[in-house]
Amino acid sequence: MNPRLPLLFALLGSLAAAPALAGSAVVRFVPGELNGWQVKSFQGETTYTPGRIDGRSGLHAEAKGTASGLFREQRIDLTQTPVIAWDWRVDALPQNGPDERSKAGDDFAARVYVVISGGVAFWKTRTLVYVWAAREPAGAHWDNPFTGNAKMLVLRSGPKDLRHWQHETRNLAADLRTAFGEDIPAVDAVAIMTDMDNSGRAAEAWYGDIEFRAAP
Repeated sequence: MNPRLPLLFALLGSLAAAPALAGSAVVRFVPGELNGWQVKSFQGETTYTPGRIDGRSGLHAEAKGTASGLFREQRIDLTQTPVIAWDWRVDALPQNGPDERSKAGDDFAARVYVVISGGVAFWKTRTLVYVWAAREPAGAHWDNPFTGNAKMLVLRSGPKDLRHWQHETRNLAADLRTAFGEDIPAVDAVAIMTDMDNSGRAAEAWYGDIEFRAAP
C-alpha cells in the first residue's frame, strides 16, 4: 500500500473531534497565510512558501520527488455551504510520467482534497480529490489506485493554462453525490498537496484562497 494512505487515514481518524459546523454563509481558508494549517509528510518535504506572483498572494508549492501536504480540520455543513471555490496555478507539470491512473503515476502538480472522516472507523474515511492532471483530460474521474475510498476528478489538464491563475467553482455536494452515490451533509477537512514521490519527477504550483459558499 502507498504509505501516504495509512498516514492519511490515521490523520482523518482523529477528525471525530473536529470543530463544530460552520454557521456562516462563507467559510474561507487562506493557504497563503498557513494559519490553522498542519503539515503531513509522506515522502520527503514538498516546499510550501507564502508569496506573490502576478500581483497576487498565494502559496507556492514545489515538489522534486517528494510528497507532503497541508491540511486544515474544520467541519463544514454542506447544507449551508455546498459550493467550493478556489484559485490555483500550475507553473511546471511532470514530463513523460507513468499512467496517472496507476500507482506509479499517482502524482499531480496540484490537488485539492475534501475529506469525510470515518471517525474511529478510519478505514471508512472518504476523500474527493480535485486534480490538475498532466495527461488525463478534464472531466476524467476514477478510483484512486490505492483505495476506492478516494475518488479522483480532473478539473484542468495539460499545459494549456500553465503559468496563469485559474478559478474553480464546484458544487461540492453534487460532486460528492456523484462520487459516492449518496448525499453527504458535511465534510471534516480540506487539504492541498503537490506530490511527485511515485514518479520521482518535479512539479510547481500555486494555491490561492479556498472558500465554501452558499449556493447561488
